[in-house]
Amino acid sequence: MGPLAGIRVVDLSSMLSGPWATMILADQGADVIKVEEPKEGDHTRSLSNRHRGFSAQFLNLNRNKRSITLDLKTGEGRAILKRLAATADVLVQNFRPGVVERLGIDEAAIRAVAPQSSTFRSAASAKAALMPASRPTIPSYRRFRASRACREGRMRRGRASSAPCCPTS
Repeated sequence: MGPLAGIRVVDLSSMLSGPWATMILADQGADVIKVEEPKEGDHTRSLSNRHRGFSAQFLNLNRNKRSITLDLKTGEGRAILKRLAATADVLVQNFRPGVVERLGIDEAAIRAVAPQSSTFRSAASAKAALMPASRPTIPSYRRFRASRACREGRMRRGRASSAPCCPTS
């Protein structure tokens, strides 16, 4: 139990920003139902640092959540999502621009079956919402590439620094 007990959230998001936001809601007692596509699920499932078949990031971001797989590219999957949304207080998604409209699950379609529901699109900014990768993802990717280059013995580009580019063992 927590301050958000009784609030239902349908989570269509993947990767970082959306799952992180809904993780906080779940930690506060909201009933969060994560919807994943059936073939591969959330992209964070495939990351390294695995424990019992799940990546650490996936386990952390999806704690306290229930899960369902739906193929939103089929009429049946969209119908089930709309029935689920009709019972929800909040719907969170972070699809690329135009995807929810193409699938027929945009805000207008959800409000037709769930007028009480709030919808939330996770993006770092309005400008980032138009790009496939949101702004917080890009610095993380740069740090990943820099650490990989360091491990492979390639020089790090950018400002000169007296600090080593990666920890020595």
